[in-house]
This record gives sequence, structure tokens and C-alpha cells, in this order.
Amino acid sequence: MTETGTLPPLACDLDGRRVVIVGGGSGFGLATARAVVARGGSVTLMGRTADKLAAAARALDAPDRVAVHPLDMTDGAAVAGYFAGIEEGAVDHLVVTASTAAHGPFLELPEEAARAMFDSKFWGPYALARAALPRIADGGSITFFSGVLSRRPGMNCSALGAVNAAVEGLTRGLALELGPRIRVNCCAPGMARTEAYARMPEDRREAMYRATGASLPVQRVGQAHEVADAVLFLMTNTFTTGVVLDVDGGHMIRQYAQR
Repeated sequence: MTETGTLPPLACDLDGRRVVIVGGGSGFGLATARAVVARGGSVTLMGRTADKLAAAARALDAPDRVAVHPLDMTDGAAVAGYFAGIEEGAVDHLVVTASTAAHGPFLELPEEAARAMFDSKFWGPYALARAALPRIADGGSITFFSGVLSRRPGMNCSALGAVNAAVEGLTRGLALELGPRIRVNCCAPGMARTEAYARMPEDRREAMYRATGASLPVQRVGQAHEVADAVLFLMTNTFTTGVVLDVDGGHMIRQYAQR
């Protein structure tokens, strides 16, 4: 109950809220957009590929509450220009799911690939948060994405684990600095069935899903909508900030040995 004796609104209610989703053309971003629209909110989908964004908007089937804006978040001038062109308080929540990943042994992964990943997965969200902050309404939020490798490293993933850790450090620092006006959180998903693996041959992809799922307490990999549910919580729970939320099927406690 509130101080006036009335029940507070449901935390998941996004009616009339405006959400910018960078990476909204597919995967976790599109699943989050679908969840926002289903709860009455409006979304602006951003990403590098205009055709992908247009297809995502058609799939959401809510033309009055879905906008698209092609944007490369590593282009600082374009990011600053977009947010400079919208009104103060025009955004309630910023969600950044877009990123790139680079895998390989430490001595074999080209330094340029690691730097490009940091440009995309860390400096892109960093620039987005700086540019968007004056346009985010009081009580709004920023949700970044990292990944479980930040704290449970894997072979040939040292650079990816490092950039995920950097995103999580940024999350905690900004939550402290920007509160109480803005909450800042981070979603750390485990492996899920998304378009991220679409280029793999189907048999290899399914074998990877089976092997990873068998190592998890839930005995399967995730679904994009399950991660989107976690993002909704981070966006709308007004007492949650500075959190890195693992949505990983138990990856952090997974047993590498056979049962």
C-alpha cells in the first residue's frame, strides 16, 4: 500500500512509456520490444541495418507505437545528433542489447578484433548513455547487456569476458552517480536461441545447444522472451539499481563434470 492507502501500479505496466531499444531489430532487443508493446508501451528500434529494423517493426504489428531509426552506436556524432534532436524527457527507458563478440585464444585473436569489440560492446553503450541521459525522464532507467563470461570465464573468451566486466563496472558506477533520478542495471544472459547463431550450420548449432543445455541445471538453453522478461523487471522495478542480473539457466553454478 502507498502512503495514501491505495495500491501502487503493477510494476510491469508500461502503458504510455517510451522505450528506446538499441539492437531492437532481432534477438533479445526484438523480444524486449515485443514485451513492451504488449504492455502498452511505445518503442523506437535502433540498429545498423534499416531492412532488419523495418522487418522487426512489421512483426510487432503496432505501427502507432513502433518507430525505427537506423543508427550505428559506434558513430558518436550520429548518436549525439539523434538525441540532440528529441525533447527533454522524451525517453523513459534506454535498453542497449546491440554488440559484437570476438572469440579466440589470447595470442591468436587479433588485437584489432578485440578493440572493435570494445568499441561496440562498451564504448557504444557508453556514448549512448551520455547522449541519452538529458532526454531520459525522471524515474527512468538504462539497461545494459553484458554476459556470464564476465565472472565465469571460458576458454578462448578472455577479451569477451573483459569487455563484459567493463560493462558491469560501468553499470555500478552510473547507478551510484545518476541515482536517484535514473536507475542503471545490466542484464547478463547465458546462451539462448537467437539469431546470433543463425550463420552456423544447423547441425552444429543444435549440437551446441544440446551440449550447453546438458551442463545447466535447467537442462536447456534459454529463449529470447525469457531474457526480455528480465529486462522488463529491470526497467520497471523502481527499487532495483546497480544490479547485474544473470539470466543464464544456472550457468554460474554449472557443473562441468559429467553427472
